[in-house]
Amino acid sequence: MSSIDDIDRRILDVLQDDAQLSHAELAERVGSSAASCWRRVRSLEAAGILGPAVRLLDASKVNRSVNVICNVRLRGHTREATTAFEEFVSNRPEIMDCYSMSGDWDYLLRVVAADVSDYERFLMRILLAHPSVATASSHFALSQTKRTTKLPL
Repeated sequence: MSSIDDIDRRILDVLQDDAQLSHAELAERVGSSAASCWRRVRSLEAAGILGPAVRLLDASKVNRSVNVICNVRLRGHTREATTAFEEFVSNRPEIMDCYSMSGDWDYLLRVVAADVSDYERFLMRILLAHPSVATASSHFALSQTKRTTKLPL
């Protein structure tokens, strides 16, 4: 972040709110020219600071309104077991987030489902059936107090 100046920070902040802005609109919001904004955005993309622009969905409108936080413990901690589990996770569309954890559990997952039965099917037939998985503990979100994709700068 040492090579990022104030204008870059303003660009990053604004684009986290609305990635569809034209370069002219972006320039107006950050106090720069459209050409300069275009060059800066391309430079931030090339540096890997800005990833692809995406559209966020309303989970309830696509029948994925149940959020489950799932702790997972593996049977073993060999490189093969962790690699197999992480490949499994990367190929499961219902697993939205996965973190390797310190402490009592090996991984923390955020899983989306249509309803409790849908999650139970995933848990019993898919997750717990994986050869690397020893056990799991599930926690159902009752409501969402905060959701953001915006990083503080």
